[in-house]
Amino acid sequence: MNVLKHVFLLLVVCSMSFAVSAQSKKDKKIIKESDAAVKTLLEVNPDLRTFFDNSAGCVIFPNVGKGGFIVGGASGNGVLYQYGKKKGMASLKELNVGLQAGGQALIEVIFFEQLEDVEKFKAGKFEFDAGVSAVVLKTGESLDAKYKDGVAVFTHSKAGLMAEASIGGQSFKYKAFD
Repeated sequence: MNVLKHVFLLLVVCSMSFAVSAQSKKDKKIIKESDAAVKTLLEVNPDLRTFFDNSAGCVIFPNVGKGGFIVGGASGNGVLYQYGKKKGMASLKELNVGLQAGGQALIEVIFFEQLEDVEKFKAGKFEFDAGVSAVVLKTGESLDAKYKDGVAVFTHSKAGLMAEASIGGQSFKYKAFD
């Protein structure tokens, strides 16, 4: 009987390590960058802690590359957190048209107010259009942003310069950790 317990325990440990190893090297790098991005965002604006503590979930894109001249685009990869636990990987693509020139790298975080908003994102039924705007995080400014239609979006510029007056949208893909 004691041997059976040890065998069962070994199987459980092996299956848990298999689930952890299901993340690719690239995923692990993005997870590490996302954790660092959270620290950066909280250093830039500590008021953001309220969103991290009270949201049903968030997706963090630690390295979004954005650029354009008249026609522009952006892309990035990130991690979806639900109630503080990593649930899967996400990607974003953006296409826009208008007066724009330049390029930049930024951190983008999308907070979901309710669990149904997180589930909508996970199901792939979530897109941003021209009506959604992001709050640009700056050091020392108070944060009085609110959720709109179940989401709140924040960005923080890491590098580059971009002038933009355009319309477009973002689309997302999600892949759960299994």
